[in-house]
Amino acid sequence: MSAQAKRFSGANIAFGVLGWAVALLMFLPLIWLVVTAFKTEAEAFTVTPQLFFEPTLESFKAALAQGGGYWHYAWNSVFTAVASTLIGLVLTVPAAYAMAFYPSKRTDFTLVWMVSTKFIPAVGVLVPIFLVYKTIGLLDNVWGLIALYTAMNLPIMIWMVYSYFRDIPKDLVEAANIDGASMGQTMRKVILPLATPGLASTGLLALILAWNESFWSITMTNHAASTLPVYIASFKSAEGMFWAKMSAASVLSIAPIIVLGWFAQRQMVRGLTFGAVK
Repeated sequence: MSAQAKRFSGANIAFGVLGWAVALLMFLPLIWLVVTAFKTEAEAFTVTPQLFFEPTLESFKAALAQGGGYWHYAWNSVFTAVASTLIGLVLTVPAAYAMAFYPSKRTDFTLVWMVSTKFIPAVGVLVPIFLVYKTIGLLDNVWGLIALYTAMNLPIMIWMVYSYFRDIPKDLVEAANIDGASMGQTMRKVILPLATPGLASTGLLALILAWNESFWSITMTNHAASTLPVYIASFKSAEGMFWAKMSAASVLSIAPIIVLGWFAQRQMVRGLTFGAVK
């Protein structure tokens, strides 16, 4: 083996070890969360962490019954995340299609302006949105959350779908126009089938962002429309922090999205790398 090949092999091993170390460091909090969920409150609250203990499901039983039951919050999370993602895709596709294939002089400015809205802290617009929602009766309402989640994710979704559409040759649109296809037919029958991986990854990302969103859910709901972040926060009270029950609630809350991400990881990676290799 040449000296260059040995150096290359050594670099690969070093980067491999570094990658595993970073992955383990990032995964450690999740491991500790799962471990704590199987402890009693006394064991979870000790100053010196207990590595050896008798696992118990008491925290999960208590967490499932907290605040009217886990399934109430889980259903609200599923409904608001899925609905906001679907509505976002319905709004995103025509907007991204128009900007990608029929750009105007202000297209670039519009894209930058949309992304710039993400720079505003959510707390900065809390008061006006709260007052508007109170006036029109959308406080503690799932449709109010859906509208917020859709608006929150729309700039990112449009940017992502726009980038996917830009990677599709415009010659296909021109050929469809020559064949007499309308704009809607071209989008449905030519562009969307080619951009399916990108749309899937965009939808998955929007779903994850909506599922994990906590600020608006905690601020704009009381109980009827509360989602899983509110459910987790309910374990912090004037009596103190219930670490074991909160860990169990967190495990129950993140498990569905982790399972979804595990099964959809190939589609997400394919969508995120869409157009990367010509």
